[in-house]
Amino acid sequence: MVNYRISDLMTCAIADMLEDGETVFHGVSSQMPMVAMHLARKLHAPNLVHLNIPGGVNPGTVKQSSYSSAGADLVEAGESYFPLDQIFDLSMRGKLDVAFLGGVQFDVNGNVNASVIGDYHKPKVRLPGGAGSAVLIPTAKKAIIWRTKHDPRTFVEKVNFVTTRGNLWKIITPLCVFVFKNGKLQLDSIHPHTTLEEVQAQTGFKLIYDEIRYTKEPTARQLQTLRQIDPYDYRSTEF
Repeated sequence: MVNYRISDLMTCAIADMLEDGETVFHGVSSQMPMVAMHLARKLHAPNLVHLNIPGGVNPGTVKQSSYSSAGADLVEAGESYFPLDQIFDLSMRGKLDVAFLGGVQFDVNGNVNASVIGDYHKPKVRLPGGAGSAVLIPTAKKAIIWRTKHDPRTFVEKVNFVTTRGNLWKIITPLCVFVFKNGKLQLDSIHPHTTLEEVQAQTGFKLIYDEIRYTKEPTARQLQTLRQIDPYDYRSTEF
């Protein structure tokens, strides 16, 4: 029995989604994807190209100043410089394989809300807005969203506002992994520590799935490598 935390499982699951040779981007406040990209490069995807919001390419290590995943150290430790405007251009030309993006509210049709909760003109909460998501979700080959919260207010039947729609690939949460398939958000796997009933109780729409699959647990090698590459435990920052 290998002991691990949910942040470990999610980071390893994200790393497993990445393939060797892919060009992958993460933005600000993306500590978990940042660590997952390092993990993938270390274990099974040495030719993965790691891009980030300050413009660093393949930063060699996770340094203590990387708390925001947008620090200058990611450029200083990088092999070269690739600025943000070029990343948008790369994605719109169909050359960005994976983009890690955020959102606050998601519905069964794959719509993402990062703008407002409630009525747009009189919102209960005004959110950060689309920013890069509005460009990168429609244009990246695979858009992956991670959330450290899974409840009926996050996964809803219909979002309050459509910031961007479609072209999602996967959403990973502390309970499960969703995949966008045939125009709907479907259950891809549930994590080993939970049940289908719990996932349904915490989801505001009826789950769609072909069969019940379980997310692969982290291996001892993955966990050992995580401790080496992420000694400051940035993968757990959002919990």
